[in-house]
Amino acid sequence: MATTLTHDQPSALSNPVPKPDIQSIAEDQGLEAFKDITFGSIAGIIGKVIEYPFDTIKVRLQSQPHPLVYTGPLDCFRQSLLSPEGGLKSLYRGISAPLFGAAIETSSLFFSYRIAQSALQRLIPTLPQEKGERLPLNALVACGAISGAVTSLLLTPIELVKCKMQYPVTSSSSTTSPAAFTQRRPISVISSVFRQHGILGFWRGQLGTLIRETGGSAAWFGCYEGVLAGLRQRNTPSTFPPATNTDSSARTTSPIRHQLLAGASAGVAYNFAFFPADTIKARMQTDDLSSAPNRKQHTTFWKSGVELWRQQGLRGLYRGCGITVARSAPSSAVIFAVYEGLRGWAG
Repeated sequence: MATTLTHDQPSALSNPVPKPDIQSIAEDQGLEAFKDITFGSIAGIIGKVIEYPFDTIKVRLQSQPHPLVYTGPLDCFRQSLLSPEGGLKSLYRGISAPLFGAAIETSSLFFSYRIAQSALQRLIPTLPQEKGERLPLNALVACGAISGAVTSLLLTPIELVKCKMQYPVTSSSSTTSPAAFTQRRPISVISSVFRQHGILGFWRGQLGTLIRETGGSAAWFGCYEGVLAGLRQRNTPSTFPPATNTDSSARTTSPIRHQLLAGASAGVAYNFAFFPADTIKARMQTDDLSSAPNRKQHTTFWKSGVELWRQQGLRGLYRGCGITVARSAPSSAVIFAVYEGLRGWAG
């Protein structure tokens, strides 16, 4: 992943640079952490504003009871616009928690990704250790997986609140008519979860988040790094080394169009690869809101997945995948471009 835009600066994300003494190491790590958290938060918030209406449609498609309420994304979009809130307000319902979550998720991903690379360099002496050297792609994929696993612990409670706010509570199992919608606010949702399930209730669906984030983040960072290196090699084969080369000098010159294309590809890879895990997680987190008589509340990820498979098959596991992939491409492209741009600006 390119993190700077000039020839004389090292890559900030895929090239953790060791310092000669403990004090300088601490100062450098503190500054880098501040950049990761600040720039990652800004990029995540911008990306979430772009994708949130599509995410609302996705959650409603994933969480609907059987028989199905919506015939597809367009029908869900139409019914959402007919809700009492009306228009975009209906599609942006509950965005406060996701904005906070997007800031935490994106900053945590970039921060953990960089820390994982530093740790891996120290644990495996055969990996590149010198300034300006880039880790091989398989090591970067592993660092992405570690980053996702760490982030999943922070993300599950936030996504649980988000899903419960996005899911339309209805008075019957067969309608989502405008009159049937119930307004919910973050504080009321948090209070309800704590009253009914205690503190551990906020981590309901953690296994699904862990699977999605670990595999998805490996695909996210791996695809971004791979596509960016491939674009660099294809456009200037005589100047830049192959994508598997550890020399990162060429990464500092990646134009924004390459970052956008690599980011869009990464978003598609992240969402498609482990989408069934996200579907099962969303159902687990909204089971108690459904009024469908055949919708059971399951205590485990696997039981919820088996029920969904029996009712709707493979199509049910990927319900809402199309709209998710469609919105993830521009959102992920913007996230990487904003983060890389801010990193390059800050030096």
